[in-house]
Amino acid sequence: MSDLPSRLLLNLAAWRNATAWRVAFSGGLDSTVLLHLLADLVKDQSLPALSAIHIHHGLQPAADAWPQHCQSFCDALGVPLQVERVTVQPGASLERAARNARYAVFGALTQANDVLLTGQHRDDQAETLLFRLLRGAGVRGLSGMPSQRALGRGVLIRPLLDVPRAELEAYAQAHQLHWIEDPSNQDRQFSRNYLRHQVMPLLSSRWPQAPASMARSAAHLREAQGLLDELAQIDLAQAATPHEFQWLRLPSLALAPLCALTAPRQRNALSHWLEPLTRLPDTDHWSGWADLCNASHDASPVWRLADGELHRSAGRLWWLSGDWLRAPVIDGEWQVPTSPLSLPHNGGVMFSGQAPCGPLRIAYRQGGEVMHLADRGHRDLKRLLNERAVPGFVRGRLPLLFRGDELLAVANLPGLDGHEQDGWKMSWQPTDEDQGLR
Repeated sequence: MSDLPSRLLLNLAAWRNATAWRVAFSGGLDSTVLLHLLADLVKDQSLPALSAIHIHHGLQPAADAWPQHCQSFCDALGVPLQVERVTVQPGASLERAARNARYAVFGALTQANDVLLTGQHRDDQAETLLFRLLRGAGVRGLSGMPSQRALGRGVLIRPLLDVPRAELEAYAQAHQLHWIEDPSNQDRQFSRNYLRHQVMPLLSSRWPQAPASMARSAAHLREAQGLLDELAQIDLAQAATPHEFQWLRLPSLALAPLCALTAPRQRNALSHWLEPLTRLPDTDHWSGWADLCNASHDASPVWRLADGELHRSAGRLWWLSGDWLRAPVIDGEWQVPTSPLSLPHNGGVMFSGQAPCGPLRIAYRQGGEVMHLADRGHRDLKRLLNERAVPGFVRGRLPLLFRGDELLAVANLPGLDGHEQDGWKMSWQPTDEDQGLR
């Protein structure tokens, strides 16, 4: 008798106190076996609430019948099913677009302490390693699919990664299970299908243990990546120094400690830091990092990445995305200066203390502004910003308070942000967003 149920329970032991287990149920062999196993286990085990979710991509006519098949299967098991329809965006890779659409739904539905279970198996892991090897992936890519990762507010678990497909087929046949055979899985114009049907059988005919060996190599590489992550954390700790612009609430690193590292350690540390913020650059695009590092001292270089930009300013690296990359707009005069004022694409400003008499207006720097300081007379705003080493990308976003043509205050800069004797101060709360966290 197969020990698959006990192995599955062992792989899921750490999540038995979760609020819910939800199976990503395509109706194919892998998810069918996974759902059947779990539905059988809940009969005599104390497990989280079990349900299933089917994503209908609508990419081919045959797919219209799959939700009904999944519903019938779940009804027979007594497992609730949720069907979600998605629109797959056209692009160069239909496989990737469908996956992105699918996981966007999974992420949105996975709540705190929820677990989403998927049915990828050992043969899938071997294919993933080979596919990424052919694409020139590094250690991170060659470590394959992780057995667990964060998803939405919960976690995604792949509890069958150590199980060969042949064992899943044997289980399905022994329990007379019926599953969907997706016609597109036979289309060998898709790279994964070509590897599955053409390359892997040829490798296995010469080396029967090839899938197991490749999956084991992925595990070794995953361990190596873990060590690289630990090294990155050590290096980043040296660069994560405090600074006087913490109120910007932007991801930032001191540049000098990074530049003191060897080039491979620089890339390793920066990859680790950027990974939650953006899709990582390929090998060719890392030249942007060298350009940023090697730019002259008085330059303000920018490295544009997939989901934002890395700026160098005031001796630091700054990650900008979202509203930080949109030009701020002023809608007009500030009619009620005692109330917070929302600034389009730029957070908001507010007063503390008794605001000066009006009419007041908020503006952004255009160049040539002059400010009168009680102890220094008239000073160019540019010089004042230079004295405080304000990062270049911030200067055009700092809210300025004017009364007529008179510059009264520059938000958030001590000594320039209000009038000490009159007891008022203007503060700016920049855009509050996730900064591109994926």
